[in-house]
Amino acid sequence: MASSMSGMFTGQQPPRRPSPTRPPGNNTLVDELESSFEACFASLVSQDYVNGTDQEEIRTGVDQCIQKFLDVARQTECFFLQKRLQLSVQKPEQVVKEDVSELRNELQRKELLVQKHLSKLHHWQQVLEDVSVQHRKPTDLPPPGPLAFLEQASASLPPAPLKPN
Repeated sequence: MASSMSGMFTGQQPPRRPSPTRPPGNNTLVDELESSFEACFASLVSQDYVNGTDQEEIRTGVDQCIQKFLDVARQTECFFLQKRLQLSVQKPEQVVKEDVSELRNELQRKELLVQKHLSKLHHWQQVLEDVSVQHRKPTDLPPPGPLAFLEQASASLPPAPLKPN
């Protein structure tokens, strides 16, 4: 299948400027995408643009490079969408398997997200419960005063032994 895919890349529009890393001629869509990306990058770091004084000329050159890259990227996307369509017609079970796999991965991701949120929810519920308990304790106790202090102190003392008569 790889050999049939590599053959499908040829026959596309040749790039305006051949990639410096590939020999000219017999360029594929991937080669064209790579060379247009390199041209975009080169236009952004080129000494001509760094030392250039005409900002409009610089902007036009960069815009042209980026537009070329976007055009080739769209062509590449179109190619892969066409291949996907062919695959879905020729082997629909493969597409279903991929969809099922993607759905399983999505479910796992969402399950992990739900678990993360549940753990945070339990944490904050515990924090609220602790704060609630701390605020209830002072209201359950009698107001502080000298008698309250004596009552607390006497409650903690052991009972006195009884004397025989």
